[in-house]
Amino acid sequence: MQAIRRILVIIDAHEDQGFALKRAKLIAGVAQSHLHLLVCERKHDHGELLQRLQASLREEGFSVSGEQAWHDNPWQTAVVVQQAQGCGLVIKQHLPDNPLKRALLTPDDWKLLRYCPCPVLMVKTDKPWTGGKILAAVDVGNADLEHRTLHAGIVSHGYEIARLASGELHVISAHPSAMLSAADPAFQLRETIEERYREACKAFQAEYGIADAQLHIEEGPAAALIPKVSHELGAVVTVIGTVARTGFSGALMGNTAEVVLDALESDVLVLKPDEIIDHLEELVARR
Repeated sequence: MQAIRRILVIIDAHEDQGFALKRAKLIAGVAQSHLHLLVCERKHDHGELLQRLQASLREEGFSVSGEQAWHDNPWQTAVVVQQAQGCGLVIKQHLPDNPLKRALLTPDDWKLLRYCPCPVLMVKTDKPWTGGKILAAVDVGNADLEHRTLHAGIVSHGYEIARLASGELHVISAHPSAMLSAADPAFQLRETIEERYREACKAFQAEYGIADAQLHIEEGPAAALIPKVSHELGAVVTVIGTVARTGFSGALMGNTAEVVLDALESDVLVLKPDEIIDHLEELVARR
């Protein structure tokens, strides 16, 4: 995060700005980042609010700019401005969606996670990060190049946040349940599956310096286990990766990052593999 030169902070003109700005100031203070404030709205002029927030931030010593913009919808507005401003991180306060509305329509925050080419920090609480536990969620059993690259990003960001907040990094990896119908006999026994994952984790731990006490290997779906372990640890931030499914596949299957967003009690930092970032940047450039 030290390399993040510009941070986009999405301002909701109808909500208290404390959560998102608090995190933005914490990161910008360490990384010496420029803050760009964005109000995504077309109906009403919020210039006075932006001027007031910028003046306050400048008094605190921050480099800051701001704008109000609209490009069809909130998430697309954020992505267009993020690309135009060259921001390496987007910070937004997340408010849970109505379950019925979420069942009928894909929430804007989910779409922001899917389509934004850079990391997105969804702020959910005003709980201090200082001295807290950071949880990084990885899939150690998936060893293809894309996942290894994503794991490296997740763990390195986890370590950076832990250092930034003088906290402690923990890692969770879920493994599948035993299936009698599995073609490979090794996946028919629970003990064998866990043994395989623990063996894979030894190499992972050695590579990233993860102590046994900081590694959590559990059986079951990641979407259920990540919020569970995050709650048990009292994590202040959960770092998770997404393959950013879009189109029909994304609508049908969703992404773990989206599914756990409302279930997690911590802030959520969502990352993507480099190849997907390149693809998303191409999509934005065509608009």
